[in-house]
Amino acid sequence: MTANLFSEIEYLKGVGKARGEKYRKLEINSPYDLIYHIPRAYLDFRAYVPIQQAVIGSYNVLKLTVVQKNRPQRVRGGLVICNAVATDGIDSIVIVIYNNVYGFQALKEGQTYYMYGKVNGSMLRREIVAPVFIKAEETVLIQPIYRLTQGLSVNMVRTNMRQALDIMKHFPFETLPQEILAQYHLAPLMWSLENIHFPTSDKAAEEARRRLAFDELLKLQLGMTMLKLRRRKSTAFAMDSSVDISDFERALPFQFTEGQSQAVADVIADMCRDTPMNRLLQGDVGSGKTAVAAAACCFAAKNGIQSALMAPTEILATQHFNTLSELLVPLGIEVCLLTGSSTAKKKATIREKLANGEIDVIVGTHAIIQKDVEYKALGLVITDEQHRFGVAQRAALAEKGDSPHRLVMSATPIPRTLALMIYGDLDISVIKQLPKGRQPVKTYAVTGKKRADAFGFVRARLDEGRQAYVVCPMIEDSESDLFAVKTYAEDAAKGNLKGYTTALLHGKMRPAEKEKVMKQFRDGEIQVLICTTVVEVGVDVPNAAVMVIENAERFGLSQLHQLRGRVGRGSFESFCILITDNKNDDCIKRMKIISSTTDGFRIAEEDLKMRGPGDFFGSAQHGLPPLKIADVACSMELSGMAQECAAKILADDPELSKPQNRSLKMDTMRLFNHDITG
Repeated sequence: MTANLFSEIEYLKGVGKARGEKYRKLEINSPYDLIYHIPRAYLDFRAYVPIQQAVIGSYNVLKLTVVQKNRPQRVRGGLVICNAVATDGIDSIVIVIYNNVYGFQALKEGQTYYMYGKVNGSMLRREIVAPVFIKAEETVLIQPIYRLTQGLSVNMVRTNMRQALDIMKHFPFETLPQEILAQYHLAPLMWSLENIHFPTSDKAAEEARRRLAFDELLKLQLGMTMLKLRRRKSTAFAMDSSVDISDFERALPFQFTEGQSQAVADVIADMCRDTPMNRLLQGDVGSGKTAVAAAACCFAAKNGIQSALMAPTEILATQHFNTLSELLVPLGIEVCLLTGSSTAKKKATIREKLANGEIDVIVGTHAIIQKDVEYKALGLVITDEQHRFGVAQRAALAEKGDSPHRLVMSATPIPRTLALMIYGDLDISVIKQLPKGRQPVKTYAVTGKKRADAFGFVRARLDEGRQAYVVCPMIEDSESDLFAVKTYAEDAAKGNLKGYTTALLHGKMRPAEKEKVMKQFRDGEIQVLICTTVVEVGVDVPNAAVMVIENAERFGLSQLHQLRGRVGRGSFESFCILITDNKNDDCIKRMKIISSTTDGFRIAEEDLKMRGPGDFFGSAQHGLPPLKIADVACSMELSGMAQECAAKILADDPELSKPQNRSLKMDTMRLFNHDITG
C-alpha cells in the first residue's frame, strides 16, 4: 500500500510495525502527525571548527573524513564499543560510538561528514563521543533535533520526515485564504512545514515557526469561541431575579468590597438568563472570592437549586466547607463535605441526601464527580483553581447537572490577555480590592547569614501571641543543598524554635493527618507550621502573621505571592521573610519585585516576562489543548492577531461549514478532540 498523509504510519517506507509502535508512543499515528512533530531544537552544522580548536569537555561541530573503521568490541556487561579514526586534513581524532552498531555501519571509510558531539581526551589524543552526523554534501546544514523515544534515533526520524514531506508535496494544501496570509504577513503553510524541519536559514526557521504558531493559536481561539457559542445554545435553569438574598449580606461579619458586590451582581445576572453562566472570578489572594461563591450558592438554594464546589485538595475543600457553613447554615441552607477520605458510611449518606435534594450545597474534591454521585437538581457548579483540574474532571462535574451554570474561581493572578486565551470560553469578573482591615504584608529578602536574626523576629511575634509558617522546598533530604521539611522540623525544634510548639505538614501525609494538623494550627494549639507548598492555596488562619520561606530562589514570583498570601488574613501586621543565598541576577531581580509590591497582577506580569515559555503555570494543568509550537504565555502579540482573525472568520461562518474553512474546522476539531461540535 502506498502511504498518503492520513494512512497508518507503518505504511511509510522503512517504518514497518516495530518502528510504528515506537512512533505511536509519541502520539504519531500517520505521516500527517509526523510532519507536525516539531523539532525541539536545531543543530547548526555550519559552525564547524578544526580539531585543534575543539574545546575539550564540550560539544563541538567538526568536519571529518573517516580514515579507518575498526571492528566493534564487546566488553563485560554486553556493551559494544565501536570506533573509527577520522581527520580534518591536519589532525586526527577517534570517533567512539557505544551500543549502536547500526549507526556505526552508516559511516563509510573515505566519506566526509559534519559531526556534532562531545570532544574528550587531551591535546595528544582526542575523541568525539556518540556524534550526530550528516554527509558533507548535505545542502541543509541546519538540522532538526526531535523528541524521541527508545528505539527511535534522530536520523531515523529525519529520514521518515523527508518521506512524509515528499508525500505532502504531492497533495498540497493551505488552511488560510490568501487575504489572511497577506494581512498578517504569514508564510505559506507548505513552505512553513518544510522549513520548520529543514530550514534554509535562521530567518526561514523563524518565519516557519511564526506561521505554525499562528495556526495553533487561531485553532485554539476558534475552538474556544465555538465552545462558548455552543454552550450558550443549551438551556439552563433560569433563576428568578426577584429572589432576595439581602439576609445573606446582612449576616456577613464584614461588608462586601466594591469588587465583591459587582462580582455578585454579575453572577446573579448570569444565573437569571436561560443560557448557562460561564464566568471566571479572578481575585488576588485574600480578596474574598469564597464569599462571592457563598452568595451565588445562597441565591441558587433560594431558587430550589443545588450547588457543587470542587477544590483541588482536601485541605482547600475543608477550608471552603468551613467558610460556606459559617455563612449559609445559619440561613437554613444545608452544606456538606465529601472527599476521598470520607468514611464509606458518610459517603453513602451524602449520596442519598444529594439524590433526594436534602443537601443544598456540596463541597469536595474530585470525589463529588464519581459515577455513583447523583444530584436531584444541580444548577450551579463552582471550581476553585480550575487550572489544577484536567478538562475531563471539569466536564464530569458539569455533566452531573442539566447544563448547569459554571463559576470558576482563581487566586492565580493572570494578565487579562493571557486569561482570555486560557479561559477563552468564559466571561471574566475581577476583584481587585482587599477586604477592609487587611494590611499589606511587609516582605524582606535576606541571606542565610541573617537566619538567626530572622528567627529572633519570628520568636518575638510568637511571644505576642501570633503564629507562623516556615516553608521548605523539599519533603526529604536529597543530595542537593535544599532544605527538607522533615529534617528542618527536627532541627528547628531543638534550635531556632526550641520551646515553641511546632508541627510538620507535607503532601505525602494521609489526608486525615493533614486535616488534624491544620485544625490544631487553626485552633492555636500549634504555634509554628513547618511545611511544603501544600499551604500555597487556600489555608486561612487569621492569627498567622509571619511566613519564612527557605530557598526562596526555588519558587517563581507568582508562587511566592501565593505563599505570602497565607499571612495577613487577620487584623495584625504581617511579615514574609525570604531566605536565599543565590546571588544570580535573575534571583536578585525576583526578590526585589516581590519585596516591593503586593499587587498580584503586577507580579504575574513580571513572572510571565521572566519565566519564559511554559513555566508560568509550573506543572499545573491549565486545561488548554496541548500546543506543540505556540506558547500562549509568550506569544501575546501573535495571540492577539489570532483572536482578531478568529472573530472575523466566525462572524462570516459561525460553524466553519463553508468549503474554504473545511480543513480549518478539521484541524480545530483535532486539537479539541472533536469536542467543539454537537
